[in-house]
Amino acid sequence: MRIFVTGATGYIGSAVVSELIGAGHQVVGLTRSERGAAALVAAGAEAHTGTLEDLDSLRSGAAAADGVIHLAFRHDFSDFAGSLGMDLRAVEAMGAALKGSGKPFVITAHANGEASENAALALVEQDVRASIVSLAPTVHGESDKGFVPRLIDIAREKGVSAFIGDGTNRWPAVHRLDAASLFRLAVESAPAGARLDGVHDEGVPFRDIASIIGKRLNVPVVSISREEANAHFGFLGMLASLDIPRSSAQTQALLGWRPVYAALIPDLEQGHYFSK
Repeated sequence: MRIFVTGATGYIGSAVVSELIGAGHQVVGLTRSERGAAALVAAGAEAHTGTLEDLDSLRSGAAAADGVIHLAFRHDFSDFAGSLGMDLRAVEAMGAALKGSGKPFVITAHANGEASENAALALVEQDVRASIVSLAPTVHGESDKGFVPRLIDIAREKGVSAFIGDGTNRWPAVHRLDAASLFRLAVESAPAGARLDGVHDEGVPFRDIASIIGKRLNVPVVSISREEANAHFGFLGMLASLDIPRSSAQTQALLGWRPVYAALIPDLEQGHYFSK
């Protein structure tokens, strides 16, 4: 297939591009910069110039493709509602170009992003094979810039690696390369209306994450109270206290997806997170 990928030069998107090309697909990646275009060409993909705000560009990219994977998202925590609105408009624009085609349209779930999900699922009634991939909050691996690197930075800054209470609250996780294979399987064969869970570790106790960080940085591992969490973790304070186990058993049964790369703790033990 010829697949249009938004977010194609990002942390997850670049892995998806490589996964798709490796499976014999043609990839057209959305990019806003010459540097991004060069990276896509070097990876064996085509570059499509545009942004999430450029709806005409999104429509034309989707219309010329055999399927779409939508990964791009503006992670602006100072205006998250604005980011969600931008995502909805992007989903609507690309969806409009796919109506009546029977083509696959894979979107990525985001916190409080039900409007985009509903817009995608509504396309099923208009002959679009829409599906939703909901990734674990922690997508780990080389070049990760998400929650785990921030926890490591906080431990360096504070001189302790902390968990909240007894630290038994659980975080799900998935390796970025396993996430990439899930997106490929979704665009190839996910049934219309499918909700897919991108999860390998169903729930890693937060204390275990804090412990390996403390071990690698040679700093104490300590318990703090929920009241202290926001001061210690900043915007991660609430997330660091959540117990959010999830399973991908249904997704694995539906698509034959099998996570094969390192789970979170073994990945942290490899040391690349601590090399700076």
